[in-house]
Amino acid sequence: MDATDLDHRVRTRSGCIPPHPVSRLLELGHAEAVGYWAGRGEWFCARERARLLGEQGLRAEALEILAPYLATGWWTATRTTAKLLESWGRADEAIALTLSRVKAGHPSALESYARLLARHGRGDEAFTLLRPHIDDRILATALVDVAAGTRHDEEAAALLAARIPDGHRCDTPWCCRGLAPDTAIGLLAVIRERQGRVDEAAALLRTRNGTSVNGRDQLADLLARHDRTGELRAYAATEVLGHAAQCLAELLEERGDVEGAITVYERACGSSVSRGTMTVQLARLLARHGREDEAIELMRDAAGGADDWILHVLCALCADAGRPEDGLAFLDAIEERRGEEEWDLFWIRLPLLAACDRVDEAIERARAHPEGGTSYAAPHIAELLAGAGRTEEAVEVLRPHASANRHELAGYLIDLGRVEEAVTVLRRDESRPPRPSTTARSAEPPF
Repeated sequence: MDATDLDHRVRTRSGCIPPHPVSRLLELGHAEAVGYWAGRGEWFCARERARLLGEQGLRAEALEILAPYLATGWWTATRTTAKLLESWGRADEAIALTLSRVKAGHPSALESYARLLARHGRGDEAFTLLRPHIDDRILATALVDVAAGTRHDEEAAALLAARIPDGHRCDTPWCCRGLAPDTAIGLLAVIRERQGRVDEAAALLRTRNGTSVNGRDQLADLLARHDRTGELRAYAATEVLGHAAQCLAELLEERGDVEGAITVYERACGSSVSRGTMTVQLARLLARHGREDEAIELMRDAAGGADDWILHVLCALCADAGRPEDGLAFLDAIEERRGEEEWDLFWIRLPLLAACDRVDEAIERARAHPEGGTSYAAPHIAELLAGAGRTEEAVEVLRPHASANRHELAGYLIDLGRVEEAVTVLRRDESRPPRPSTTARSAEPPF
């Protein structure tokens, strides 16, 4: 085994047996096949096999399965083995194993090692290890986390405050070297909230250029956690992305104030730059509370001339509400206006036709579509066939496009019990990990 090759295959899910097929094999009683491939370089098989052996109390056998992967020095194998050891109550061994990778200089090992130390009563030691790395975003986050429950909160706060220049906020990713001021502010706010200094945490977050990351707003979540509904309402009225409005609506829904949540979303639909997203959130809220007809009507209004993803949501709501005919009627009206539907829009009607007991018609229309013979159309047709109990036909549809649909093809082969053929399909991949660059990297932007 080779660490670079393992890492490439696992990251790209290419040339290997991915997690879902492994789970499907086990579900269908093919544990022996999973064990076989676990010993032949298939990481996801090995990981699942080791987990199951551990649950059965066969811990030595579990470690034996992982040993060849661990011997390559591959970080993923190290991390997985350490997690197993820790879950078995063998924290000292997990710590020693992770430390070996820290000493070898692996870039991700220090964070895992420090967090492991902190979880097992060695928070002071973890903090000391991380303190020199405060300018690294990931390690700074770990520093703030391991400081919890120790006497180091103020020291961590001071380190972060020193990285927040007065009157300056970054406007490009490479504006400031080291820890970005906005990141430092967010981490400092975490400490202040933990100390009970909520006013100070909120004031800090209001100085940031933006408090939203991955669809969540740190300031809004802070206000919600501390029941500051009035402040959250005021913030939601001015926050243009709609994340604060979503946070407020979620809070009101949890409290049983569905009408209040609806009102919040309705206002956000009119003011947010993410109007489509807010409309979808409102429709899903209505559907959750048995008001599917209102949800569909809302999405019908939003879908006129809207992006295709809005149509996907509308049709899914129609299907879930038992009204597939309404979804089809709306798509027919769009087709009449636009002319021939491209596949990205056409395929939305296929599950609706199936829900109307018109599977054969759906298959015939899909095959007759100008793009019906393409690799991206094949999985949709195969899904219709498999859903109708015609899995062998689904396999034949996918086979000419195996390189683009290997996971789908393998899944149906597994369902048919053709395990060896499925594994062959999954492992047949000509891609190789890129060779390490011989050109020195510049530390100057752009990277």
